[in-house]
Parts: sequence; structure tokens; C-alpha cells
Amino acid sequence: MKRWRDLPVDALLPPKTVLDAVEMAVIVCDRFGNVLYTNAFTETLLGFGGPEYIGRSWLSLGVAEEDHEQAKDLGRRVLRGAVWEGTFCNVRADGSTIYTRAYAVPLRHPSGGIEGIVIFGREALRSNQRDQDRYGLMERVGERLAASLELPQTLRRVADTLVPQFADHCFIDLFSGDKLVRRVSRHAGTWTPPPGTWADPGEVVEYPPGHFNAKAMARRDAVLIEDVVADYIKAPTPASKRLAEEVGVTSIISAPLLARGELLGVMSLALSGVTVRPDPHYDGFDRDLVGAIASRVALAIDNAMLFEEERETALAFQKYLLPGDRPPALDGLEIAWRYEPARPLESHGQGIQTQVGGDWYDVIPLSAGRVGLVIGDVEGRGARAAAVMGQLRAALRAFAQDDKPPADILTKLDEWVRTMSTPVRSGAPEGEETPLVSVTYFVYDAWSRILSFANAGHQPPLLVLDGEVGELEATGRGAMLGVRQPGLGGDIRYEEETRELPPGSTLVLYTDGLIERRPKEDGDHHSREEARELLYEAVRKAARGGVEAIANAAYEAVPGDIDDDVAIVVVRTAPSRLHVEERTFPAEPIMVSEARRLAAETFADWGMLDEQSELACLLVSEVVTNVVLHAANTPAPRREFVLEGALGLDGPGGFEDTWDLPDLRRREPVTKEFTLRLRRGEKAVWVEVLDKDMRLPRIRSAGETDEGGRGLYLVDQLAARWGSRPTSDGKAVWFEIPLKSS
Repeated sequence: MKRWRDLPVDALLPPKTVLDAVEMAVIVCDRFGNVLYTNAFTETLLGFGGPEYIGRSWLSLGVAEEDHEQAKDLGRRVLRGAVWEGTFCNVRADGSTIYTRAYAVPLRHPSGGIEGIVIFGREALRSNQRDQDRYGLMERVGERLAASLELPQTLRRVADTLVPQFADHCFIDLFSGDKLVRRVSRHAGTWTPPPGTWADPGEVVEYPPGHFNAKAMARRDAVLIEDVVADYIKAPTPASKRLAEEVGVTSIISAPLLARGELLGVMSLALSGVTVRPDPHYDGFDRDLVGAIASRVALAIDNAMLFEEERETALAFQKYLLPGDRPPALDGLEIAWRYEPARPLESHGQGIQTQVGGDWYDVIPLSAGRVGLVIGDVEGRGARAAAVMGQLRAALRAFAQDDKPPADILTKLDEWVRTMSTPVRSGAPEGEETPLVSVTYFVYDAWSRILSFANAGHQPPLLVLDGEVGELEATGRGAMLGVRQPGLGGDIRYEEETRELPPGSTLVLYTDGLIERRPKEDGDHHSREEARELLYEAVRKAARGGVEAIANAAYEAVPGDIDDDVAIVVVRTAPSRLHVEERTFPAEPIMVSEARRLAAETFADWGMLDEQSELACLLVSEVVTNVVLHAANTPAPRREFVLEGALGLDGPGGFEDTWDLPDLRRREPVTKEFTLRLRRGEKAVWVEVLDKDMRLPRIRSAGETDEGGRGLYLVDQLAARWGSRPTSDGKAVWFEIPLKSS
């Protein structure tokens, strides 16, 4: 008999025939990781392979994204001449997950130089090295489960990890109070159980005594049913038992989910006729492996549940610090808003945070139908930022009720923010404890269409007009609140600006989380300029739609997970003028009746009920009378021009010549006026009386014998709301009367 090496060359098996017959994936790559060759079993194992993959990166053969860094480490080590061994998670072409044990060696040229990499792969736990594979596999499963802190995603990853590589069916039941609820029901391929057989996710399940899941929870240890046919098993319902027989369930492992000594639920795996396997039965090794996996699964679920509870608490805390889900109904404005917290920071590799932040917005009803609009952002994130935000919102709402100009409001808010500074902790960076806040405060008058605003370091809003999108014109951004530290000199001034908004114009207010870095599909990130262009384009396309459509378009404009929370407020002005009547009268007692007559005629034209009109006219008389009386009792300022002889000149006035000068010491009559302004809204009528007296009115207690002093008391008792505010040249007294339908 001839020896093997003495056979003729044409009698030897070709290398390709040998490699294609090997039940192990063989992948040959060049120095850059590009595929030069794959054998036939590569496609069988991974679902990818063949001539079309030649020249492509070997990562395209289904290597899971979370293992790309590990793959780079493989390349670095092997190209230095070392050998690499480890476990990969691969996603097959059909979307299923499989764990492979990989062994990589250098591909050397006859001269000794390294020209590439040869990778050998096989399915983990499907060889005689199961004990060796177990440690690498457990490490990979733990890493995969630890990659998420959101419970639904964690449960989904558990199912993807176990089906179809370890099981044809995976069930996870978790306790909700004292009830066991099905949370996962995952099956190999596209097979699904018929309705009314096996419990669906969300349904309560009850296991009879002696059931394998009941035993696992009672014993707090994994239970193996190696051969279902040989062993009689109990089932929750006859329908579930019939389905198990029809689908051909062959073997089952049930493992309790234990974390911190508490029983969270139970996980069960089953093999059946849904897939074809060489050995469709579990053994003792599989039971121990699944028990170990269940420990990691329970820990991941427990962490996710704790994090979910913490996150829900934090989000609820923040939600109640912000306005409600629905914007208020305001005259002359359509409003929509959105708030979305960022995803947990752990998904971006920055540790575990709940991601509540300091973004906030508000819509504040002011006097005579005017509206305050706020958009702001507290620097930083977490519970402290949310707490600062809540205090800021409450403070701004209180300051806004003074009806002072926006610049004055921001100045006052800046002073208040600086009082929030606490002593710097030992070792903390300087200024860490002082909040920094960007905010813009707007005041809009829907009847005059005048928008007044002041900015403290916030990006300007978008202005949408006739389908075109741009930024609201502003001369400056101002400094953020809290920039000037306590105890430092200097002052920060906020500039107030005024714009008239055309009918039907739209403002889009937003925080910078909307245009912050977002991941692209290639792993890069959008720049702020790119994100802003995407935002402009999205708003432009939705500009003809309603405010809700614009808010949705703005939020979805930039793809990718957000790294910071996002607040959006969209406001649109009315397309037509609102009802308003205004006239100026001399501040004389006889004009009280004229003002009342104007009010009565206007209210009649507006269709007010007689009883409402009479009440409103009564209050008009009281407020106008109050203004006229105070105007009559206000002394006119004395205007004198005194010529002193301090220069030592001749003459009685210190001049040589006689000057013909008027008697400047004489009081000149001053014409005093007041303006009556009537405004009609959808649900209320507002009355304003404006004059040039700077003194704000107040209610005083009138004695029993006093003839006056009760006018403002009547206004306070009969009007829905009333108040006064300073104006640029005096004051305005206003009150509100609700409209009732007939």
C-alpha cells in the first residue's frame, strides 16, 4: 500500500473541497479586514457568505455592532503576530442571533511577512469544548444584557440571546404585585402560538402545583425535563398542553429569576419540532448553563426595573414642574408644545443617569388678554437641574404678574438666580454650584400684534411667514442668567426689543437639545449647522399645516437619539384682527358718562347679554371715576426759572440789559387725559383705563360714614380679575368680565 505522500498529485483532494466539507467557518482576510475567501459552511453558520462578499469587510458577515470594537482588537493583535480566541455575537440574515467561538491566526507569506488574517468559527457549545466555551459565552451574554437599562429592551435582548441558538421557545414571567405576568413569549423563526393556547405578553399566568415553573420558583433552582415524552408534565390549561404536543416539545429547562434574594419571576426555555437540531434535548450541562444565564438575566432585569422606577419618578417630578399636556386656550394664538427627555446616558457610554434636565417652557396669561411666553434651559442635567428649573418657572410666573417689561423681568430673575448659589464643595470646580440659565421671555399682545421680548443667552426662535422660515430678528442674545457670580461688581443689562407680527405668522421656540449632536448611521454626528438646516427644512415643509404638525416636524427633523432633553413651543398668531375699541377723553368728571356710553354701545355691538353689559358699564364708571378724581387732585408741577446773580453782573437779574421774559413762576394749565380701551375675546371682555399718573391704585378700607373709597372694592368683588400695571408714560388699570352664552 502506498503512503499518502507517494500518491500522484491528481489523486489528492483539492483544498477547496476540503475546506467546503469542514463544519467550521473559514474566513480569509487581507491586512485591512477585507474578505478574500469564505468556505461553504460560513454561509450555513452565519447566514452570510459567498462570492458577493469578496472584497467587503468581514464585519459584514453578521458581526453584531456591539462586537465591532472586539473585532478591531482581533485585527490589531493578529497582525502583530499573536493568536486571538474569543466569542462573537452574530446576527444572521434572518435576524436571529447566534454566538460563535472564533479562533484567528496570522496569514503569512512564505517570506514570513503577515499578509492577512485567517478566522475559524464554530457555533458555541456545539463541540467537545463546551466547558471551555461556557466562560466566554457567559461573559458575552453578560455584556449584551448589561448594554441596556430599559426593561423592554433588556427583555428583548434576553429573547434575542436565547432564541434560536439555545431554545425554540423562550418565556419570561415577572411578578407584578402578587400576580405573575407574561412579559416575553419568543419563538424561533416566524412561528407563533395560536390565540388562546400559550399566554401572550401582558396576560396573567397561573401554574398548577407540580408544574416545572412552579417547582423552579419553589426550589429556587433550575429544573430540567430532559425528555417531555417520557415525563408526564402538568400544564396550565388543556389548550396549552395540546399545543405542546402538536408542536412537538421535546425538552424544557425552567430557571427562577433571583436578584438580591428576591424572586422576580421565572424563565423557561423549550426545544421542539419548530427547528431541526441534531439533538433536540437538554442535558445537565445545559441546565447549569441556563441557570447561570438566568442569574445574569435576573440581575439585568432587576437593574432595569430599578432604573425604570427611578426614571419614572424623576420624569413624573419634572412633568409636574412643567405645564400640562394641553396648552391653554388663548385669544389670538394657536399653541402646541412638546417635551421629550433624552434617552438614558448609559446608551451613549456615559454612565447611568435618568436624563431629566432643566429645559422648560411656559405660557402665562397676563393682564387684558396679553400673554407671556417662556423658553429656557438650565445648564446641566439630573435632579438638581430639574429642581432649579421648577423654582425658576415659579419665580418667573410670580415676577410676570407685575406686568413689567421683559427686560426688567429678566434682570429681576437674574438677581434671584444668583441668590440660589451655594458654597462650593471641597474639591469641586469653581462656580459649580451656581446655576447658569438661558431663557427668552416674550410678551405678546394679540390685539395690537406687538411682541416684546428680552433674551438671556438663548438661541432665537424661528419665524415662519408665508411658508418661509427664518430667525426672529434680534440685535443680541444677552448674557445667561447667573453668569455674574455673587459678590462680583458690574451689572448685566438685558435689552428689550419689539416686533410687530403679521397675521398668521408662526414662532417656533426650542431648546438646544433639538439641534445638539445626533448620531448618524455611519457613526459620525450632525453638527449644529447641519442640524439647524434640517430643522429649517422640516419646518418649511410643514409650514402650511397646523401648529401640531409643525411641532411634530420640528421634533423629528434631526434623526438619531437625543443627548439632551428637548422643549418646543409653537405659537401662531390670528389671521384677522380681534375686536377692540379705544378712545381718549379729557380727565374731567363729565367724561365719566361719556366713557360709560361708549362702553355700553360697544358691548351692545358685540352682542353681550344685558346683565353682563350693565355689570361691565358699572365697573367702567368706577374705574374711570377713580382716574378722574386722582387726576383732579394731582397738583401740577411748578415750573420756575430763577436767575441768580452769582456771576456778579449788574441789574436785578444779574444782567446789564433788561430782558423781556415771561413770568416763568406762573402755573401753566396742564391738559390731563385718560384712554378707555375695550377688548373682546372668545370667552371674556377686558377693559383698560390708561392715564399718565404713575401712582398705582390700591384698595383701601372705607369707613361707614365715608362718601367714597369703595370703587375698587366693587371692582375686586364683581370682576373675574383686575389689576394695574405700569406703562412707559403712566399706568393702566384693567379688569376682566367673563362672557356667558345666552
